[in-house]
Amino acid sequence: MCTPTKRVQGRQDPQNFRKHHCFSKKVLLNCWLVRRIIAWASPNPKDSVEDELELSAVRHRPEGLEQLEAQTRFSRKELQILYRGFKNECPSGVVNEDTFKDIYAQFFPQGDASTYAHFLFNAFDTDHNGSVSFEDFVMGLSILLRGTVQEKLIWAFNLYDINKDGYITKEEMLDIMKAIYDMMGKCTYPVLKEETPRQHVEVFFQKMDKNKDGVVTIDEFIDCCQNDENIMRSMHLFENVL
Repeated sequence: MCTPTKRVQGRQDPQNFRKHHCFSKKVLLNCWLVRRIIAWASPNPKDSVEDELELSAVRHRPEGLEQLEAQTRFSRKELQILYRGFKNECPSGVVNEDTFKDIYAQFFPQGDASTYAHFLFNAFDTDHNGSVSFEDFVMGLSILLRGTVQEKLIWAFNLYDINKDGYITKEEMLDIMKAIYDMMGKCTYPVLKEETPRQHVEVFFQKMDKNKDGVVTIDEFIDCCQNDENIMRSMHLFENVL
C-alpha cells in the first residue's frame, strides 16, 4: 500500500513536460488522475531504461511494458511516462483508496470528493483486493481515454454497479449521482438544488429499465445510452470528473 509522497524538488512543471511527450492538453485537463501522475514524472531520458530495470524492484511487479502496450491503446513512451509518475507517487507499486481520496480532495476542494473517490477506486480495483496496481490503472485509463463508446459504457456500468452483482438499482445510481454533485460542491452554475440528483435518476431509470423489473441490466444500459442523446451527454459527466 502507499500514501502520497512529498513532492520532489526539481520536478518539471506539467505544462512544460507535455511539450516533450505524447499526452494532449485535452487528456491532461479531463483526467485528474493523469494530471497527478504526470506531474510526478521525471523527464530525464535515462529513466526510460531505469524504468525497465526497476519493474522488478518494486514490491508489486507490473507486467512488462511490451505486454501492456499490446493490451492497451498507449504507446511504449506513454506507458513509461505513466509508470514513472506512478512509481514516484507510490513506490510500493500499488495505490490504495486513501491516495485516490487525496487526489480528488486536492482537485475539488470546494466539495466533498471522498465518496466519489471511493466508488472510482472500486471501479479501478478490478480484482477487489483493496489496491490498484499499475496494470489496473493503465487498463482502466486506456478504456476511458481511448476506448470505443461501448467499452466506455461497459466501464461506466461497472462504476454504477456498486455491489458488482451485474445490475444497477435506482439506489446505486442515486448514490453515484449524489457523490458527483457532492464533489462538485458549489462550483456549478446555476447552483443545483438538493433534489436534482434524485430527479435525474428518476428520468434515467424510467428510460433504462425497459422491462420495469426495478433493475437495469448491462444490455438495457448500453442500448439506452446509445439511443438517447440526452442520457449519453449526461453519462459523459463521469468522464469529466476522472
